[in-house]
Amino acid sequence: MFGSIIQDMVIDMNEARLNTVGQLTAFLEGTLDVDFRSQGNDGERYAVIGSVVARFAYGRLRRADKGVVMRYLRRTTGYSRQQLTRLIGRCLKGRPLTKRYRRPAQGFACKYTAADVTLLAQTDALHHTLSGPATRCLMQRAFTVYGDARYERLATLSVGHLYNLRRRAGYQATRLHWTKTHGHAVPIGARRAPAPDGRPGFIRIDSVHQGDQDGAKGLYHINAVDCVTQFEIVATCERLSEAYLLPVLEQIFAGFPFALLGFHADNGSEYINHTVSKLLDKLRVEFTKSRPRHSNDNGLAETKNGAIVRKSFGYSHIPQRLATQVNTFCQGFLNPYINFHRPCFFPDTVTSDNGKTRKRYLLKDMRTPYEKLKSLPHAAQFLKPGVTFATLDALAAAMSDNEAARRLNEARAKLFHTFPPRSEHVA
Repeated sequence: MFGSIIQDMVIDMNEARLNTVGQLTAFLEGTLDVDFRSQGNDGERYAVIGSVVARFAYGRLRRADKGVVMRYLRRTTGYSRQQLTRLIGRCLKGRPLTKRYRRPAQGFACKYTAADVTLLAQTDALHHTLSGPATRCLMQRAFTVYGDARYERLATLSVGHLYNLRRRAGYQATRLHWTKTHGHAVPIGARRAPAPDGRPGFIRIDSVHQGDQDGAKGLYHINAVDCVTQFEIVATCERLSEAYLLPVLEQIFAGFPFALLGFHADNGSEYINHTVSKLLDKLRVEFTKSRPRHSNDNGLAETKNGAIVRKSFGYSHIPQRLATQVNTFCQGFLNPYINFHRPCFFPDTVTSDNGKTRKRYLLKDMRTPYEKLKSLPHAAQFLKPGVTFATLDALAAAMSDNEAARRLNEARAKLFHTFPPRSEHVA
């Protein structure tokens, strides 16, 4: 006799009157009147399974009849088919149906005592909390090499369980200064890619170092590129310290014809600091920084570093004392050329049926950054106060592309003649 739960009701039954496979089938179809009585634990269920297997001679039944008996036992005992298969197999082999496991009377024994935890805390205090493997090796050496019997149990401690012991109350009470390692987030700038949504004014900025020579640092180029129009301003400073960088940043901001809305940099400390953040807050400019494992966040500036800055100045050392001359060249010749006379590719974004986006670079979409700015819808609303397209058109039409390139090359050659000869010994 046994207990069962059918349709959320506790039903107790006496199944001794079920002696044939046909009666089991009728029971399963719900057409047989059966007397139920209350039973319930695993031992009683095991007894019923053994009784049914013996009464129906389960081992000599046909395959279809075995299925009926199996369905009957599943219905009445609540065991799964896999459990019943194992239990019936044990019955057929003449083994008793009993539980093969039992809970320990006193629970599991604790191998490492409070004294061991205290000794671990003392060892960590002596060695300033080394890593788990190093601490385990120290305790093993204390027992095997130096014969300290106190470390007998700790010598076999696994590295994983060592960290469990460090979390015990006894350990933390002994080592009051013990704390978990906490991540430190720099609360400057939002860690995400800029989202211009077709608006100019979201610039990406990066630094380019102009080589070392004989232990002396070279000057630094600051390259700022607008995300949408590729309007670009290159400036130069001696060092990346606050005294030199902030005036150059203000010069860059003034060089763009449109109002600045966003400032995106990589994680270099020359930009991720409170001084630059305060400057951007004053101008009401959104400050963002690159995310880990997202190399494209500042990819536009990195590309322009090679295509514009390195192509114009190369990789050789330029002394820091020449930063003012190089900066004058950038403002007078390089920046007007790349913004008004040097065409750029602009991508055409295509979205497929499955939602993937693909960028195509077509010849018909190539234009200068200034032409891209003028082509934007309602472009005049993005210009700074006092700046008009009439003034910018005059700058663009002042000379041809070839004439601008010729003036740029002549000025660059003249500038490079002022550079000292490169030393044979490079630091």
